[in-house]
Parts: sequence; C-alpha cells; structure tokens
Amino acid sequence: MGLFDRLFTPRKPSLPAPPALRASVPAPAGQTSQASSPATVPPAHQSPDTTASTDGEAETHSTARGSARQRLVEARERLDARDSAAALAIYEELLADESGGAGARADVLVTISGDLGSTGHLREITEIVGPRYDAQKHGPATGLNLLQAYIALRNVDAAQHILDILFGLGRPELEERLHGFSNAIAELMAQGQFASDGPISPSVGPEGGALDASVATQQNETARVNLVTISKPIWSYGLEDALGELFPAREGAKGVRRVAFAQLALPGLENIMTLAAQPEEEMGRLSRAIPLWLAETFSYSPLYAPLAAIGVQGTPGQPGHYALFANEWTTDNLRQLVESAAQEGAAGGAGGLDYIFTGALQQRSGDYTLTLRVWEVRKFRERKKIVLRWTPATADAELSKLHAYLRQFMEWREGPEGREAEEGGASEGGSPPAAPLRYAAPTQPSRWLDTLGTSLTLFLASKNVLDRGQVPPLDAPLRAAVDHATGTRGTPEETATALAALTLLARARELGTAEPATLEELTATLRESDSPETPPLQPLLTQALSALDL
Repeated sequence: MGLFDRLFTPRKPSLPAPPALRASVPAPAGQTSQASSPATVPPAHQSPDTTASTDGEAETHSTARGSARQRLVEARERLDARDSAAALAIYEELLADESGGAGARADVLVTISGDLGSTGHLREITEIVGPRYDAQKHGPATGLNLLQAYIALRNVDAAQHILDILFGLGRPELEERLHGFSNAIAELMAQGQFASDGPISPSVGPEGGALDASVATQQNETARVNLVTISKPIWSYGLEDALGELFPAREGAKGVRRVAFAQLALPGLENIMTLAAQPEEEMGRLSRAIPLWLAETFSYSPLYAPLAAIGVQGTPGQPGHYALFANEWTTDNLRQLVESAAQEGAAGGAGGLDYIFTGALQQRSGDYTLTLRVWEVRKFRERKKIVLRWTPATADAELSKLHAYLRQFMEWREGPEGREAEEGGASEGGSPPAAPLRYAAPTQPSRWLDTLGTSLTLFLASKNVLDRGQVPPLDAPLRAAVDHATGTRGTPEETATALAALTLLARARELGTAEPATLEELTATLRESDSPETPPLQPLLTQALSALDL
C-alpha cells in the first residue's frame, strides 16, 4: 500500500481524545534530539504481586511472561527484516488479552512502542498503542514514546492530550523533559496549518518505473502523487553511451553511504494545488532544483550513492504534472521512501538509505528562508537542522556557504585525481576511484539552479512523465543556460555548464518546444571558440556535440 492509500483511507481513531486528531501541521522547527525519535524508556520497576497464589498459578504466569518475551523478540526480528505485517500481527496477538495477560503489562507496551519507534513505524504506535495506553497502569515510559510519535506525525491535538496526561502523573523527574515536548508542540502550533483536508504530502510508490531515473507507479486509475528518483546529475542522462562513465563507479565498493535529497515543501504558499497543475514557477522550480543540486554534488564523491526524490502527480500510464508539497516530510513519509529505496537497492545489489535530507522553502516580500533537516535513517532521528536566509542580492553568496558547509558536515570528498585514478583502480582503503569529470562548485548557484530545474522538466517531458503543457516558454531559460556556459569557459565549471546547456538544447529540439532558429543560434554560440576570450572546447564537449547531433 502506498503512503497516499495510508493517508486517505479511513482509520480508526488512535485515541479517544478530541475529534480533530488528524490535523496536519508542519514539523517542529526546533525539536530537541530527545524529542526527535521515539526512544525505548525502561519501565519503572514494578514490585512482584504479593497476592497468594498456588504453585500452578505462579508457573502459568511465569510461562506467559516467557512466551511474551519470545514473541516480542520475534516481532523485532520481523521489523528488522522489514516484514512489518508479521510484526504487527504478533503485537495484535499479544495485546488481545487485556485481562491480566500480556496486553495489560507495562513492559510489553513499552517494548512494542520502543521497537516500532526505533524502526520508524510511528503511525503504527498511535494505532496499536494509543487506544490501549493507560498512564496509571502502564506508567510514563510508553506515554513518552506515544507522545514523540504524535509530535513527529504533527498530530498536535493528540500530542497535547498525552502531554496533559503525563503532566498529571506528577512525576518531578519528568518535568524538564515534558516542558521540552511542550515547547515542540508550541512551535508546531505557531507554524501550523490545521486543515484536516489540507494539501497533499509526499508519497512513495512501491515499484520503480522503466526509466533509468526510476518513476514510482501505482496500479490504479486514480490521480495520485508518486516520486521520481534521479540517481545522477539530471543533465548527464543521454551522454553515457558517447562519453562513458562520468562519475565514480561504486559497484562492489565498501563503505558507500546512500543519501536521498527530498523535494522541499512550500508551507504557506497560496493556491498550491492550482500552481502545481500549471507550468513551473519560481518556488516550485527551487523546491526541486535545490535537492537536484545537492544530489549532483554527491554524485562526484565515491563515498556516496545519492538520489533526488521529486513528486509527480497524475494517472498511471498518462503524463502528469509536478506535485507541490505544503507540509514537510514526516517520519512516516521517510520510512516509505526508505522501504522503496531498499527494494530498488536489493534489485541492484545495493542496500537501503543511510541519510535523508528534507526541508522547506518560504518566500516573503523577496526574502527567502530555507530549512534543511538531515535524518539518520538507522535511528529515524533528526541529526541536524540548518536554516538559511537570503535575498536576491545575497543568494549566490549564501547558497555557496550552505554548499560548502554541507560538504564539510557530511565529510564529502571527491577522491583520487581524475583520469589517473581511473587508470590506477581503487584507492587506498578499498574506496572506488574518481571518474574523469572533476567537480567544481558553481560560483553562481542561482543560475545553476535555474538550469537544473529546466533540465529536469525537459527530461521528464521527453520520457512522457510530464505533460508537454508543463514545459514553460524556453527562449529565456535556454539563452540563460548558454550564457552561463560561455561565461564559465576556461574555468573549472566549464565542462558541467556546457554539457548541461548542450543537453538542454538537444531535449528542446527533441520535444519541438523551441524555435529551430533559436536552437541553431545557441548551438553556434557554444561552438564558437576562436576568440582569445573563449578557449577551445574540451575534447569531451566536442564529443558531446557530436553525440547529441548538435
């Protein structure tokens, strides 16, 4: 079942709490690490029951406890094996007996909530544990796990309900922690949109499509949102046959980390559903181009296997339009992405994801605010939060600072030097060599983002994923890309900007979305290399011109 089936299928209420428990609001902006992911809190010591019993009764209780422990271990093994259905069946079986059996025990409930939380199954905590939780009987440990799940899922009403219950226990040792959760809920409320029928969130389909850039699909005829995953720089598709491998080969390499960069949410954007159905505009383009840029950067490092996840909405088998997300990704969304990536990785001999970057982008009166979150998948915990602000005048400087900081934070490195490394094989430590194409950070990130955004649109339209009506007028973007390429001639950026401009022109010609005279003019501009100010094109670019028949 895809995530949208989960979001729009009627559910049992998770708690007998206020009626608006399904309210959707953005994730907390300053959530502390202790509130980032449900943690297994050891239950308070419970004194043994001193009521007199027969030896037979004591033996029965002991056997039941042993059986419950074994079943909990089995369920955790099923979770680790990504067989959540089997684990949930075990939990339901254990919790079915609430009259003195496992279903009434605090240690069972806290173990279930902790194991579900540590494997990213937060919604299941609310569905299985929520209706059964009794603070007086089960203690605060399970309540804390349940509270964190509701906060992560942005269910403010339910989180407040549990918080009130925990405060009501009157436990002084919990007060500092509970006040931290209270602040997280307050931030949710300050930022949030509380419409239960609010705009859509990201969705992950169960299967990859036929494209090299895989497209998640669903077997139904209703319009829905799925993700397109882009596993290398968007401008490089179509060049491999002529130019060979441009980026580090990672097959069989040890220690390669898989990282995903998710399309940014656009909270507060008015008429978001209407805008999504129209040809791309600035905010939508940036929400896709920034993750494309970051994924592209990590494509040059032999230490990482990156992908960018972009939303597309439509009916399976028919071209659709881009999706815009009003709310940030929840841990439930992340888990679906992880499971989908694991399935694709298993088919290709790779593992699942290690890190996911999510975030939100807002613009008010020309001032932009970008919030990025780095998630560690193993613990489903937010590892880092980064906030960046810029204006049109400071965009390039601020985006460059962000880019440099993320490379340092993630310990990005390009690897051995260029073609020499390719000839010499793997470097010390078994890491793969660098590919021929060297990385150069863009000096004008805003222009590069525009190029990447346009390149994505033309690529998806050429694969019939996007309707051609989604392609905006191309004269200005094509001229800007070519101007950017010629402006970087003779610099380390030359190869990437020129290749990107060439593939843009080739895709525009293939789609018939640009005037032939314009394409000829711009291709000639790229070919011109006679003047002293424009050094000759590198052999790689000359090859690309020939391969693309430009």
